[in-house]
Amino acid sequence: MTDAFHPDLPPAAASSVHHIPAGNLDAGTAQTGGMRRFAAVSGASVGAERLWMGQTHVAPATSSGDHHHGDSETAIYVVSGRPEFVFLREDGAEERIRTAPGDYVFIPPFVPHREENPDGEEAVVVIARSTQEAIVVNLPALYVHRPQG
Repeated sequence: MTDAFHPDLPPAAASSVHHIPAGNLDAGTAQTGGMRRFAAVSGASVGAERLWMGQTHVAPATSSGDHHHGDSETAIYVVSGRPEFVFLREDGAEERIRTAPGDYVFIPPFVPHREENPDGEEAVVVIARSTQEAIVVNLPALYVHRPQG
């Protein structure tokens, strides 16, 4: 279905809106130790072609394993808790971003990082990625050679 306002929309995009209730998030997505990921919007759940969105939960006094998300850009919105995002700067020094509810974080493609939750409350964040599936590459350490280009 196209109209004068949206002539370039394919029929399915123009007529299909998907609702994913909070209780229907899918834990069957890529995982990293120390955290739990739940998919909401993905290629599998709604046929998304360029987007993945879901939640991540990190228990109190817990750190995730080191990982990156391949060529996917990752945007994070902190819902609850005070998670910390740890990565290495270009000079090799460890950087720690401390967050609070309402904050946003952007992680570029291939940047190794981990989430830490030193707080006494579970940290919950909403994640959006620029790919339709959750790319997760688990690493033995933060330092790994980054692809060039």
